[in-house]
Amino acid sequence: VQLQASGGGLVQAGGSLRLSCAASGRTLSSYVMGWFRQAPGKEREFVASISYTGAHTAYTDSVEGRFTISRDNIKNTVYLQMNSLQPEDTAVYYCAAGLTYGRSYRLYSYWGQGTLVTVSS
Repeated sequence: VQLQASGGGLVQAGGSLRLSCAASGRTLSSYVMGWFRQAPGKEREFVASISYTGAHTAYTDSVEGRFTISRDNIKNTVYLQMNSLQPEDTAVYYCAAGLTYGRSYRLYSYWGQGTLVTVSS
């Protein structure tokens, strides 16, 4: 499966962005999906994950209540709605696909190219 992330950009603190991750090559419903991020000089960090049907979601503590992951298996697309953005959310955001639901990046075999989110104070 090939993944294409989009929707990043520059936003002021308190603003919102919606990231999209479009899949091609295989149907998205075959995969658990996750969003990860990597800030400059920091390690890759789990952000959110969603199960095959969307029945289960998980978030890292720092985004709980502000970010929402969702999926549309008909459109073959996963979304990350990000509200109340803060400067510490600045990072390159990556979508990923895997076969096992979880938070570890090792569970995800396929990765998109990343989209940059910059939050100004």
